[in-house]
Amino acid sequence: MTDESQFILDESSENMDNTITHLEREFQKIRASKASPSMLNGVMVEYYGAVVPIEQTANINTPDPRQIVVQPFDKSSIHAIEKAIMAANLGFNPMNEGEILRINVPALTEERRRDLVKRAKTTAEDAKVGVRNIRRNANDDAKKLEKSGIPEDEVKLLIEKIQELTNKYIQKIDKLTEIKESDILTV
Repeated sequence: MTDESQFILDESSENMDNTITHLEREFQKIRASKASPSMLNGVMVEYYGAVVPIEQTANINTPDPRQIVVQPFDKSSIHAIEKAIMAANLGFNPMNEGEILRINVPALTEERRRDLVKRAKTTAEDAKVGVRNIRRNANDDAKKLEKSGIPEDEVKLLIEKIQELTNKYIQKIDKLTEIKESDILTV
């Protein structure tokens, strides 16, 4: 296999790894059971003129499985943090207690669990589309190699290896989705 072929394979593998990493982060945002500080990951707060992640503006902890407590480093930023949590559309309604924000995480109903499973499956399907797009781009690059003088057999082998890689990552996505679905449906 030529260096160019190996480069295309390596780059595709790296991009597919990034897709899996992104999927795992998205799955963390889908709450399955008990309260967790990671539920607020991705919440961006306007803090002294800059937009920063919530974890840079406050301590976030979970005193019990149904509650998240957000304690701002600077008490004057509590309204900005509250506004950011509301704007993130996570389905939480923070209660401002002056020095802290208390978020009661409601128990999941059966209907809400089914909605979360649908959301997880949609997220997984988006990841699969991403992997397939990476495959398409890699196949296009492989065909360009053929035009630049690489033997046709070599290009066919490369395209087969790209497909094997794609299948491997699609299986990973399916496995992660299965685990998340089981996690969501476990009461």
